[in-house]
Amino acid sequence: MEVLKNRLQIENARTALASRNLSFLEPAWRASLKRLRLLGGVSVGDWLNSWDVLLTVKFIESRLEQSDPILDIGCFASELIVILHNLGYARLAVADLNPDIRLMPYQESIDYQRVDFMQTNFGVASFQAITAISVIEHGFQAARLLREVSRLLRPGGHFVASFDYCPGKIDTSEIRLFGVSWQIFSEAEVAQFVSDAKEFGLEARIDDIEEMRVALQRYAGTRRGDDPALDCADWQASPNPMKPSIRPSFEDESSSTRYE
Repeated sequence: MEVLKNRLQIENARTALASRNLSFLEPAWRASLKRLRLLGGVSVGDWLNSWDVLLTVKFIESRLEQSDPILDIGCFASELIVILHNLGYARLAVADLNPDIRLMPYQESIDYQRVDFMQTNFGVASFQAITAISVIEHGFQAARLLREVSRLLRPGGHFVASFDYCPGKIDTSEIRLFGVSWQIFSEAEVAQFVSDAKEFGLEARIDDIEEMRVALQRYAGTRRGDDPALDCADWQASPNPMKPSIRPSFEDESSSTRYE
């Protein structure tokens, strides 16, 4: 499990990606023109996701071969899938309901499927890894998500996900993003999600839930005042909460299937 602690980590992650020619963010003016359909294509990436993306790339590079099949879910405008393609991963697939995935890069090389990522058409045990960058908190349905991830992963496969997190509960029940509900995971909800995963044959890489709670509590104890721009309390008081406050990712593992 990794928990984002400050904005400097985001900046350093973007610098690290750029140093390897793996940063595909476009200038703001060009991204705006694409959103207005004055330029073709999709502007990929989000600076706030730099840390999530870098850690996921490192994880994939350390554990998968370039011939291993990888699925990126909810990945419209995803920088990760573009990075993996440029790193030479040859068996990449995408699951997203946004019809504009047809405008995403490398259509001839990546299998873009317009489909609900919690109910796909891919066969059983199709992927060695499934990735989700700041996706699962939107329209979160634990059982449907975990059932499909478990079905799609090969034995010994990996699920790598990042999602919005704050130790205490932030009520987002009145907020809808991308047309669906938005959940900022609390410490208790992360623990419940990891516990739920076991019911679908997915095991946490962390040895037990108590160890995970200690890690999250240690984070909460050092979080406040570290960077006001990322502080949970500051975000909760914000009149325009259009961006999540904190972005963690966590890794889980079992002898059969890994949930990361």
